[in-house]
Amino acid sequence: MTADQELDARGLNCPLPILKAKKALANMNSGQTLKVIATDAGSVRDFQAFAKQTGNDLVAQETVGSEFISVLRRR
Repeated sequence: MTADQELDARGLNCPLPILKAKKALANMNSGQTLKVIATDAGSVRDFQAFAKQTGNDLVAQETVGSEFISVLRRR
């Protein structure tokens, strides 16, 4: 899936992928998408909770090898 912006959070542990995603989303327009690539398995649950708490849409999640990809749409 293509996204308007991509965030490389490989090698970062919780809560850094969420914090970096939050900062990136703050600089995006409503409706734009952010693809986050993380290597922390906990990021899958973290992004699900983050989406519910912030009202941003969690468009997709997938695991590719040792990478966990989450795509968020800015509210």
